[in-house]
Amino acid sequence: MNEWPVVKSYDGENLRRIALPLGGIGTGTVSLGGRGNLQDWAIMNTPAIGYTPTMKQGMRDLGPFFALFTDRAGEKRTLVLEGSLDTEHFESCEGAEIPNHGLPRFRDCRFDAAYPMAQVHLSDEEMPLDVTLKAFTPLIPGESDRSALPGAVLTYELTNTGSDDVEASVCGTIINIIGEDGREYRRDWRWNGKTWYRGNRRSRNTLRREEGLTGIHMTAPGVKRSSAAWGDMALSTDSDGRISSRTAWAERTWGDSTLDFWDEFSESGVLTEREAPAPFNRMASLAVKQTVPAGESRVVRFFLTWRFPNRETWHPLSYKAFNRLHYLWHGRIGNHYCTRFADAWQAAGHLKKNLPSLTDDSLKFTRAVLSADLPEEVKEAALFNTSTLRTQTTFRSRKGHFYGWEGIHDSAGSCMGSCTHVWNYEQTTAHLFGDLARSMREVEFSHSTRKDGHMRFRTHLPMWLNRFNRGIAAADGQMGTIMKMYREWQLSGNDTFLAGLWPKVKKALEFCWLPGGWDGDADGVTEGCQHNTMDVEYYGPNPQMQGWYLGALRAAEEMSRHLGESAFADRCRSLFEAGSRFMDEELFNGEYYEHRIAVPRNIRRGLTAAMGSRDLESPILQLGAGCLVDQLVGQYMAHVCGLGYLVKKENVRTTLKSIMKYNFRDDFHHHFNHLRSYVLNDESGLLMASYPKGNRPEQPFPYCNEVMTGFEHSTAAHMLYEGREDDELHEAGLKVISAIRARYDGKRRNPYDEAECGHHYARAMAAWAHILALSGFHWSAVTGEMRFHDRPGRWFWSNGSAWGTLYISEPGSEGIVDITVLSGSLELKRLAIGERSFTVEKVLLSGDREELVID
Repeated sequence: MNEWPVVKSYDGENLRRIALPLGGIGTGTVSLGGRGNLQDWAIMNTPAIGYTPTMKQGMRDLGPFFALFTDRAGEKRTLVLEGSLDTEHFESCEGAEIPNHGLPRFRDCRFDAAYPMAQVHLSDEEMPLDVTLKAFTPLIPGESDRSALPGAVLTYELTNTGSDDVEASVCGTIINIIGEDGREYRRDWRWNGKTWYRGNRRSRNTLRREEGLTGIHMTAPGVKRSSAAWGDMALSTDSDGRISSRTAWAERTWGDSTLDFWDEFSESGVLTEREAPAPFNRMASLAVKQTVPAGESRVVRFFLTWRFPNRETWHPLSYKAFNRLHYLWHGRIGNHYCTRFADAWQAAGHLKKNLPSLTDDSLKFTRAVLSADLPEEVKEAALFNTSTLRTQTTFRSRKGHFYGWEGIHDSAGSCMGSCTHVWNYEQTTAHLFGDLARSMREVEFSHSTRKDGHMRFRTHLPMWLNRFNRGIAAADGQMGTIMKMYREWQLSGNDTFLAGLWPKVKKALEFCWLPGGWDGDADGVTEGCQHNTMDVEYYGPNPQMQGWYLGALRAAEEMSRHLGESAFADRCRSLFEAGSRFMDEELFNGEYYEHRIAVPRNIRRGLTAAMGSRDLESPILQLGAGCLVDQLVGQYMAHVCGLGYLVKKENVRTTLKSIMKYNFRDDFHHHFNHLRSYVLNDESGLLMASYPKGNRPEQPFPYCNEVMTGFEHSTAAHMLYEGREDDELHEAGLKVISAIRARYDGKRRNPYDEAECGHHYARAMAAWAHILALSGFHWSAVTGEMRFHDRPGRWFWSNGSAWGTLYISEPGSEGIVDITVLSGSLELKRLAIGERSFTVEKVLLSGDREELVID
């Protein structure tokens, strides 16, 4: 069998919280639990954390499951293809609470992962077969459509280690949940005269055999076609063997419908049809029976696919949609993936037809990352956080625009609008899917920026609403977006993209200099009212906003010079130098940079969100003399963009060491926190702020006592950038990353869900920057130059459209640099390795390799 890579293994109690998202970018997901179960069915355009669809069976709930029947010389066994239940599910008012709790399971279970690939290994001394579930949805950098398939591939490998042949049957059972999307107000219990059930009464499950697939196609004529929960789903297989099915379960009282299924399947591993009214017609099962010869393995593969086209805006339609105006405000924008597939069955056919290349390319990506000479915690953090792109945190409209919540709550999005300041931190999208990152820049500048340069930090949907609602401009959000514009231009080399958006980019920077603006006197210092990612307004110069501003000035300088606007570039340079000087001379206290609270005389309209101080003479919710975790976030982003130092290098490194000294805690047993807790007891992490010199404001900014992984990742990445020349900072960065991943260990928290204001929080995708920092990778498609540090080893690189590896030989051996393109194309003119630079002048295509000899 084809071995899959592994970066992290879990067993025992560390299986408890695992929920790995299966599904494509912008399609919704079903999560694979640590024991091999399917949970969190968020496929209907809305989050559904904790939602496992169930059907009431007497005094118990029955949910989706896969089961294995074996017959070895007349000795028959049947188990659910899951590991044992965790003890936390044992107790409720009527015994165990979890769906399917009474079904027998495998004793031993191990979960191996290297996202997007997951393996669940199941064994039991009484079973004649060992089983490995290999589950994934394709993820291929640079190819957003191939990474946006609405489904999951579930492959069960059955291995016979005995001396006798074994007859085996694998059966998948799912529920037609169309119309039931996991939101509480739609989970309505109903009574059919004999039993209670939830969801649509007019389910239709149809057995289909076409396109090389056999399976059950699920529809729901009883659901309104305008509903966000209207669509279809399918469970299908392309496996050889005897295929049998039920499109409905038997109508029985109490739990006897389950008993009827279990008795029949446990007798021969073959199913026969049943006819039944709702709710029993919602259950459907599909079984594949094969012989597994002694000492050999066989594979049974299933495709779980779906299509739900009616994506709604940030504010979903509900019973509140009482008039046309409300409908226009809260209407549908559709899903891009639904323009590619007519139904879930066609999506399954596409997966089957293209599965070899989709699997190979996904494995190639994962193996390339794992082959890099990077610490295991770095690979884990970078890969596992890419899963956020596949959750309901992100979506793509029918027209193709890419949007994101900040994160998601259990059954609703968290903080709408592709929030600019939160999305500033992450590097995953730009370096893996450049077209999606450029889509976000187009939305921000073309649709959310007004004529005067005022940019809404939250974008309304439908898009036309942004013309009528001024919204709030965030200082860090707006300046960071200018830096991201520079990043996207550099990564793509697309001058048309730059020229088309440049007028609005320029206006967004000039907005700072308008009366009452962030730098209203145009002296290079942010002194105005600065709404920011701490959900408050800072007053007066502070390192966090000043750093973003300096980075924006540098980015604008480079872009304007390229476009021939030298006068504007000179002005940006002059302001940058003045602002950089001020930050070092006035805000640096010898250990770190402080916030100097100063209230502006006038505040421009649209800069306050009523989340700050009412008394401007004595403002509250300020940073003040605090040592802030991301006070150098602008410098972090400047390193990613290749813009050089924004302030003195020695001050940068001293500050990072101070952040580690004053903000890192090895233990939180005695830590006071008046808001949310993302770290507890014996865990470690970086505090948002500390006040080592005293002078803490009576009411500081609200999150000062918290720990949040997005800020930790960006700060750790910055430490790694500086750590190329400073071993202390290198070790500090790795220590912070290790602390994060130790908290997300499967036992305490889900390894695929770094939360902040909601699950699967976008800011945590800053974790990709660790790969950039440790490899020294930087790519400019504008100049055709790729840069790395000169540390020997193998490194991974990706620029949003192409990706591959770079190898640097060990000192003392024949000096060789070897660059390989594994996907996409690369027009490479120069390759810089540390202080050395090589002329290449070649277009490298997928599979091409270029070897250079170091003198």
